[in-house]
Amino acid sequence: MIERLKNLNFKKFLKELAIFALLLVVFSNLVSFYKSQNLSHEKLPALQARMLSGEEFDSLHVKTDKPILIHFWATWCPTCKIENSTIDALSKKFTVITIAVNSGNDADLTAFLKEKNFNFKVINDTDATLAKALHVSAFPTTFIYDKGGNLAFSEVGYSSYFTLYLKLLYASR
Repeated sequence: MIERLKNLNFKKFLKELAIFALLLVVFSNLVSFYKSQNLSHEKLPALQARMLSGEEFDSLHVKTDKPILIHFWATWCPTCKIENSTIDALSKKFTVITIAVNSGNDADLTAFLKEKNFNFKVINDTDATLAKALHVSAFPTTFIYDKGGNLAFSEVGYSSYFTLYLKLLYASR
């Protein structure tokens, strides 16, 4: 009898957990949709900045034979910390530029990247100038531009490797 009660409680717990997970996914997608309404939906804007590596980034001179992923994040953002490994993996296969917003000086940011063993390209947006230019107000925010520099996708919040990979493949066509 006790064993049967334990099984019933466990099944009830799993059912409630599944419902909670489903509601969480729906809610986060609604929040993402709402927050993405204010994002810039224009072609790839003119962005010029120095990356942590010292090289200059100029969006007007990005190769147009590949899509580009521009990812806004922050070291203090818990969701960004989870997603950074995805961004790092994608940066090995696609053109990825990340923009760290309000995340400290170059030395702090470099130390953070080294500690986490991330190798993606980073622009340090210390005063959120670039974020404001694209109307980014929540983190992480990701833009994917196709080969022609047209916005293919924009997203606010966490995105899985699989989701971003498929979107980049679509933008490559």
